[in-house]
Amino acid sequence: MRRTRSGAATQPRGQKRPGASGTPAPTAAASGSGRARRSADQAGGGSRAEPRSPSARRRPGQSPPPAREAGPEEPPPPPATPTSSVSTVDLGEQRERWETFQKRQRLSFEGAAKLLLDTFEYQGLVKHTGGCHCGAVRFEVWASADLHIFDCNCSICKKKQNRHFIVPASRFKLLKGAESLTTYTFNTHKAQHTFCKKCGVQSFYTPRSNPGGFGIAPHCLDEGTVRSVIIEEFNGSNWEKAMKEHTTIKNMSKE
Repeated sequence: MRRTRSGAATQPRGQKRPGASGTPAPTAAASGSGRARRSADQAGGGSRAEPRSPSARRRPGQSPPPAREAGPEEPPPPPATPTSSVSTVDLGEQRERWETFQKRQRLSFEGAAKLLLDTFEYQGLVKHTGGCHCGAVRFEVWASADLHIFDCNCSICKKKQNRHFIVPASRFKLLKGAESLTTYTFNTHKAQHTFCKKCGVQSFYTPRSNPGGFGIAPHCLDEGTVRSVIIEEFNGSNWEKAMKEHTTIKNMSKE
C-alpha cells in the first residue's frame, strides 16, 4: 500500500502545529488537490486545449462561461400517420370511421381507398397474378375465377399456342419488368405481341380484336385463383369474317 507523506497528517486531529498562527497555512495536500483539480479540468476539456482569442479572456471577477455540451442528435422525422391525407378530403360524419378503418388495416390513405375501390368495382372478380418464366415480368389482373379462353388459329397464334382471355386495360397492372419487355408486330401492326427479352415467354399481349385491353395467357397465372376454364375456338385464319360473326369479343375490353 502506497503511503503519502504529509506533515499535517502526523499531527493529532484538532491540534495546531507548534509555531503555527491562528490562520492555518495551506498544506501540501491542499496544493496537491488544487493541482489535481486543474489536471481534471484540463482532462475534461480534451487532450488539446483550443487557443483562446484575446476577446475571449475573462476579466477579474467574471465567472467563466458555461461549458457547451454536445446535444443529442436530432431524431428523424416521424413517419406519416395513416390519416395524414384525410384532412384534404371532406369525409363528414364518416371521418372517425375512416380513420379507425385505416389504423385497423394498417393502410395509408391511398391503400385504404384502393382496397375499398377494388372491393366495390370488382365485385364477383378475383385478383390473379402471374408473369413470365424467369420472373422478370410480373403482373396482376382482375378477372372472373371462371375464365373464358380464346384459342385462335391465326398464323402467329397457331405457332405459339396463344390461348388467352381478354380484360379491359384498367383491370391489368404491370408490377415489374417494363424494361424487360419487347414487342413483335406484323401485317396490320395492331396486335402488340409483347414478350420477355430474357426467357421469351409471352404472358400477356394486346390483341388486334381488343386494342383497348389485354389478352392474358391463363397458363402464365399463379396457381390458386382459377376455378374453371371454358375454351372457345376462334377462326383467326379468316379474321375479318370471324370478327363479324362473333357478337361479344369486341366488348370484352370495355368496362
